Amino acid sequence: MPESKDAGRGLALAIGAYAVWGVVPMYVVLMQGVGAIELIGWRVLASLAVAAIIVTIVRGWGAVRTVLRDRRSLGFLAASGVAILVNWTVFASAVLTGHIIETSLGYFLNPIVSVLLAVVVLHERLRPAQWVAVGISGLAVVVLVVAYGEFPWIAIALAAAFGVYGLLKKQVGVKVDAITGFTLETAATVPFALVMLIGSSIILGPTIVDVSPLVQLAVVGFGVVTAVPLMLFSAAARRVSLTTLGFTQYLAPTISLLFGWLVMHEPMPPERLAGFALVWLSLVVLMVDLVVAGRRRRRSPVVPAPAP
Repeated sequence: MPESKDAGRGLALAIGAYAVWGVVPMYVVLMQGVGAIELIGWRVLASLAVAAIIVTIVRGWGAVRTVLRDRRSLGFLAASGVAILVNWTVFASAVLTGHIIETSLGYFLNPIVSVLLAVVVLHERLRPAQWVAVGISGLAVVVLVVAYGEFPWIAIALAAAFGVYGLLKKQVGVKVDAITGFTLETAATVPFALVMLIGSSIILGPTIVDVSPLVQLAVVGFGVVTAVPLMLFSAAARRVSLTTLGFTQYLAPTISLLFGWLVMHEPMPPERLAGFALVWLSLVVLMVDLVVAGRRRRRSPVVPAPAP
């Protein structure tokens, strides 16, 4: 019974994390008037401030100092910080220019991109069903390019950046907890954030001074919006299986898709819908394969190691 309660709590935490990520486009829309580059610069600084507060509350500065002495882990965290900064920048620019639906496509494509990165970088071997899923996704991109007449570069950039981010975080493994990793990878992007803020101010002027106090408060609160789902996800990942997380991750792009289509009235012609349908089909194949492979592993007998 305690395990069941813990799994139920983990599922609720996972749903909460992805639900928050799903409504982030709505939050970004509230900040219309602030330049995308400037917005991301402020997001980094606000996120670092929130991370520092959380580390202080949980007394985690010892863990931070430990990772600072580990050059390998620190290097991967710095690189993952740059990857997620690219992801944030593309995402904010897309939302502020009316491309919310394409951002949702990017996060639908992310599992497929992660599979491809595992093959190219980690030299993992794919099961036949995984290759089928990759092929269907490739067909979806062709449909979007040929039938819809537009290459989904925003979606591809988001999926690629987030896929690289996940790959780099995997290299760190369990040695670095979520709070410490979030703090250090955010700190690594501060120099880029300062360049973004200064460059944006020189080119466009500091747009944040031209918006209402409510929008300025929303910009400052972006750090909390960034940190909260990460904390929820970290707590969920310790309680539920990878399969459960795999299914819940599609909640976020689904919310974004519905928001962009039904609220912001972005176009969804049949050609674009056909591309999305193919992506969804590939995800169904991928998830079914994940479930079947998991059951096979659980049923396979454990062979004892030979005695020395």
